[in-house]
Amino acid sequence: MDLKHRSREITDGRDRAPSRAMFKAIGFTDDDLRKPLIGVANTWIETMPCNFHLRRLSAKVKEGIRAAGGTPMEFNTIAISDGETMGTEGMRASLVSRELIADSIELVCRGQLFDAMVCVVGCDKTIPAAAMALARMDLPGLVLYGGTIAAGKYRGKDVTIQDVFEAVGANAAGKITDQELHDLEDVACPGAGACGGQYTANTMSTVMEMIGLSPMGFNSVPAMDSAKDKVAFDCGSVVMNVLKQGLRPREILTRDAFENAIVSVAATGGSTNAVLHLLAIAREAGIDLQIDDFQTVSERTPLLADLKPSGRFVAADMHRAGGVRLLARRLVRGKLLHAKAKTVTGLSIGAESESAIETPNQEVIAPLERPLKKTGGLVILKGNLAPEGCVAKISGHERLEHRGPARVFESEEDAMAAVTGKKIKAGDVVVIRNEGPKGGPGMREMLSVTGAIVGEGLGSSVALLTDGRFSGATHGLMAGHVSPEAALGGPIAAVRDGDTIRFDVNRRLLEVEISEETLQDRMKAWKPPQPRYPTGVFAKYAALVSSASQGAITRPVK
Repeated sequence: MDLKHRSREITDGRDRAPSRAMFKAIGFTDDDLRKPLIGVANTWIETMPCNFHLRRLSAKVKEGIRAAGGTPMEFNTIAISDGETMGTEGMRASLVSRELIADSIELVCRGQLFDAMVCVVGCDKTIPAAAMALARMDLPGLVLYGGTIAAGKYRGKDVTIQDVFEAVGANAAGKITDQELHDLEDVACPGAGACGGQYTANTMSTVMEMIGLSPMGFNSVPAMDSAKDKVAFDCGSVVMNVLKQGLRPREILTRDAFENAIVSVAATGGSTNAVLHLLAIAREAGIDLQIDDFQTVSERTPLLADLKPSGRFVAADMHRAGGVRLLARRLVRGKLLHAKAKTVTGLSIGAESESAIETPNQEVIAPLERPLKKTGGLVILKGNLAPEGCVAKISGHERLEHRGPARVFESEEDAMAAVTGKKIKAGDVVVIRNEGPKGGPGMREMLSVTGAIVGEGLGSSVALLTDGRFSGATHGLMAGHVSPEAALGGPIAAVRDGDTIRFDVNRRLLEVEISEETLQDRMKAWKPPQPRYPTGVFAKYAALVSSASQGAITRPVK
C-alpha cells in the first residue's frame, strides 16, 4: 500500500510548491513531507480534569509517530464537560458536541488529506465522536483514551464525583452539613482524568478496546499513571502498522465487533449512554444495529465487574486487577465474545485476551462461574409510553416493578426544584419530558436529579422516566431515552399528573395505565412546543437530529 495514499495530493510535485512553502514556514522539512502525514486529533481543553492532561499525551503520541516513520500533525477539537455542566443550561451542549467533534475531525482530515489518524480523547462525547469520524472516513486510525482519574479519599473511603452529586441531595435533606459537603468536594477529584467509576467515559473506553478501535490494555491505564506516557508513545507504531497493513475501521467495525462491545457494557454494568453511542457509531459504519439488540445480548451476558456506580470499585481498581484484557479472557473462554473479531493491533480479540495477567486475590472481576449477576444490566423497555423503546440499567439491587402516580415536569430544573423542595414522595414516578435530542435540544443528562433523589433517601421508593439521558453514575429504577420523545409527539407528551405509571422490568414493560382512546384523544390536542433556540447551533441541531432510538445522529434534511 502507498503509505502516502492521500497526502501526496497536498505535498508532491511542482504544483504543490506553495503548500510545501507553508508547511516549511512552521518547521516541517522536505524529509518530513516525504513521509506519511498522520493526523493527531487532540480533544484537550482547559475546562475539566478529563481532558486537561491530553497535551502531554498527544506530545508522546507524536514522538511515537516520528519514531515509527511518520510525520504527525496535531489539531484540536472542542469538548464539553458533562460533570461540570450537569443540571445547567450548558448541559444541552454535551450531546450536540459529539456531532461537532466528529464533524471537526472529519473536516480537518478531509481538508488536510492525512494518511492515518490517532484520536486522543477524554470526557464522554469525545470518545464516540472519534469513533464516528473514523467510521465515516474509513481512514486507518485508532482511538487513545486519556485515562481514568484516581479515586478521591474521604473519611477512609474511595469516593468519586457520584458521591458529590448524591451529597447535594443529602445536604438538602439535612443529612450532612454544609462543611461536610465542602470537605467532600475538596477531595473527590484528586487530579486529571475522567470520572472514576464505570460511568460513560470509562464505559466507552472499555467499548473502544472491545470493539477493536483501541489497542487492548492502552485505555485502561489511569490518566496519571507513569505507564500512560509509554502507551501514548506506542500508539505511533500501532498507527503506522495499521497504515502499512491497510487496515481500515470498517474492517474492524463489523456486526460481531458491535456485539462484543455490547457484551462489554453489560458485563461491566456500564452506562446507558453506550446504547445511544453504539447506535450512532453503527449508523456511521453502515452496520444494522437496533435498540432491541442490546436486550438480546445483555440477556446472555453475566455481570462480572464490581464497579461503581452500583458496585464497590473504580476503574483504576479494574486496571490493577487485570484490566479489560482479563475481562475479555473471561468472556472469550465463556464463548460470550466473537473471538475472531479484528482489533487495531492486527490481532483478534481472542489472541489479545490470552496475554491477560490476573492479580492474585483480586475481587474486581468475578470468575465466570460465580458472576455478580447472571445477566447484564442493560434492559430495553417498551410499551405505550415508549413504542420505540427506552433504556434502563438494572444492577441487581433495584426493584423490578414499580407502580405509582406520575409527577410531570417540563424540564430538569423544575424536577430538581421539586426534589430538593421535598415535594416528591415515596411511590411517585418522576416524569421529565421535553429534554430529548430535539426537544432539549441536546438530551441533557439527569444526574443532578437522580443524585438528589438518592441523596434524599428516595432512591429505593421513587422511579423516574425521561426522554433525556442519564449519567453513567445514575443508579436506581430509572428509564431514559424514552422514544419517540415528547417534541416528536411521543406518548410521553400525553402523561398528566396523577396518571398511574407502571414499570415491569421482568416483562420489559413501561406503560401509563390509561386507555388507548384516552391516549389518542390527548395527543390530538397536543401541539409541538416552540423551539427553545430559534437560531444558532442548537437550532441547527434540533432541525437535523434523529430519534434517540436511532442514536440521535444528525442527518441531512430530505
